[in-house]
Amino acid sequence: MRASAQTRQAGLTVATALLALATASCGTGGDGGTDARQPTSSASATTTEHGTEAAYDAGWRAGKRIFEDGGKGSSVREVVWGGCVRRSLTAQPRAVVEEDRGAWVLGCKQGVGTGEDRHPPAHQVTRREPAPDLMPRFRSWAATHGARQPAGHADRTVLVHLGARDYDVELTTTYTGETPKPEVKRLADTFATWWDGDDGEDSTAWNLILLDKAGNRLTTRDL
Repeated sequence: MRASAQTRQAGLTVATALLALATASCGTGGDGGTDARQPTSSASATTTEHGTEAAYDAGWRAGKRIFEDGGKGSSVREVVWGGCVRRSLTAQPRAVVEEDRGAWVLGCKQGVGTGEDRHPPAHQVTRREPAPDLMPRFRSWAATHGARQPAGHADRTVLVHLGARDYDVELTTTYTGETPKPEVKRLADTFATWWDGDDGEDSTAWNLILLDKAGNRLTTRDL
């Protein structure tokens, strides 16, 4: 696993560039030139676009409030150090944010900047990518590190792309809402230890999201 510490320690030196990138990522939905899944009808397209716009607007307003409270220093914290991405997990109203969490993150990043120009995305930003190759690798590692039991409850993984460079790892488990919290935490800690900052070449994984077998969120953990 590659450690992500050097990447994040270098953040302060590239803050200006990343802030500019967040502002410029409007034409492709913040997805590095790759469109998200396209709706199959005009009705669904209208619904998707409305949801993305509402999520972006909510993120923009949140970013402006953060900037008003924290000044320029908040821009580095929210853009470079993943503050907007982490906030998106608990941002309100949930129904709006979950329509397109990536659009909320983009709005937050642009809103926390010093400018007033709005650059909403043209398409849905959030993109979900199954990652079945992670499961055998994780279980193999766990088996040799005394963590076979918690790893056995991991079912499947999905990468939740929230833009060109930010993503979360979503881990569906065999747990239910009745599973004791220490068990859930042990699996989250085990996965995070194995992951150990295994980001892409030009991207960063910020959060681990554990779901129960019905798809409900059990817990989140920093990566």
